[in-house]
Amino acid sequence: MAKVILEMKNITKTFPGVKALDNVNLKVEEGEIHALVGENGAGKSTLMNILSGVYSYGSYEGDIVYDGDICKFSRIVDSESKGIVIIHQELALIPYMTIGENMFLGNERGKAFAINWNDTYGEADKYLRIVGLQESSRTLIKDIGVGKQSLVEIAKALAKNASLLILDEPTASLNDKDSRALLDLLLQFKKQGMTSIIISHKLEEISYVADKITVIRDGATIETLDKAADKITEDRIIRGMVGRSISDRYPVREKENIGEIALKIENWNVYHPLYTERKVVDNVSMTVRKGEVVGIAGLMGAGRTELAMSVFGKSYGTNISGRIAINGKEVNLHGVSDAIKHKLAYVTEDRKGSGLIMSNSIKHNTTLANLAGVSSRGVIDEDKEYRVAVAQKEKLNVRCSGVEQKAGNLSGGNQQKVLLAKWMFADPDILILDEPTRGIDVGAKYEIYCIINKLVAEGKSVIMISSELNEVIGMCSRIYIMDEGKFVGEVSGAEATQVNIMAHILKKRGKGA
Repeated sequence: MAKVILEMKNITKTFPGVKALDNVNLKVEEGEIHALVGENGAGKSTLMNILSGVYSYGSYEGDIVYDGDICKFSRIVDSESKGIVIIHQELALIPYMTIGENMFLGNERGKAFAINWNDTYGEADKYLRIVGLQESSRTLIKDIGVGKQSLVEIAKALAKNASLLILDEPTASLNDKDSRALLDLLLQFKKQGMTSIIISHKLEEISYVADKITVIRDGATIETLDKAADKITEDRIIRGMVGRSISDRYPVREKENIGEIALKIENWNVYHPLYTERKVVDNVSMTVRKGEVVGIAGLMGAGRTELAMSVFGKSYGTNISGRIAINGKEVNLHGVSDAIKHKLAYVTEDRKGSGLIMSNSIKHNTTLANLAGVSSRGVIDEDKEYRVAVAQKEKLNVRCSGVEQKAGNLSGGNQQKVLLAKWMFADPDILILDEPTRGIDVGAKYEIYCIINKLVAEGKSVIMISSELNEVIGMCSRIYIMDEGKFVGEVSGAEATQVNIMAHILKKRGKGA
């Protein structure tokens, strides 16, 4: 029998007004990949923050036993000294520092006030090769993609002599290719004796990589499944996570009532805001009808977000040309305020960076895009703002202690609902949803899909951008396929498959070769 390297016993953690963890137990064997799954807000990240010393000993009840020792971590450096290293979902890298500087930040090579740069970059290069990166460690972080940045974080962890690697949603921002490369790297580390804990909402990835799966629901341990002994299905995992089966991941729209063209884009061209000779959207034309969900599929870097943001009041890009018509009338959207006035909304993929103000309350975030709706003569009516926020919270089933709670203290799924509430209060007719379910669990995804269906049933128009092809196929009436700034194909939802979507991309690239 394998050695139990980690045991977390009866872990209980309480925040003001809420018990985040209630007698949670977790056992991890040496050399295994152990998955932690549950809905947003179930307590997964809280449990790992306790293990890694983010929440110090004394702020929770229960015991951590690692490699036979009872641990009382007060800081992250205490857990790292034991070989426990956590990689958070939001990458902690500084864009304008080199890879090597980032890797040894806080763990500098050399003496006090005298960093040994040759040693720093030499060691960094060694660990970069281990994770499969060929870049020089002298490269700036800003000059490599998100997938490679994730590998830098892993290399940084290895440089701290990690024996237990904790990864919180490591593939949330990665495309399928980069995700598989990262998971294969974990399997390679496993062969070398490394122990890993992975938190993920992507059940197909969990099934691919994990030896055991512990399910947490509402702050309590539900069960631990062993791939070697148990029959594990996605339905069983979902039932443990949400307390019920979800027979259809994508709720069926009872009756599609598709009407006139709401949005028409013709010959749309956009150039990069800094590298102004580089075209990022190339002669794109599309239509969206009332009551229709239209998808835009493509690989990361295809230009989908650039298209969406440039249409939304030219909030991205330079030297923009082309025509936009809303409800048959040509419009010039010179800024975001113009777009909002014309009943157009853009729900960003980056809810933490540019979608919500995390330090502000749910109430304030909900009304941000339509302050006029809660104001009189330029003065906000706080009672009205409160009533609006409560109504939106209830409409979207936001789980929180109240609308005065800070957005930053919500789970990812509930933050996404607040972001949707913000734009729904602006009462748009056309919503552009950019990665609307990124980093949220299967139960919260289903609720957002239901919200989308309700919007189009009311005659609204929705453009959905998603890196998850199954999501686009499951939710959209039509799908435009984008690659290298161009639309390379269009398929109906009924005929769409992952194979024929990718075939359009590969066919176009083959012609260009």
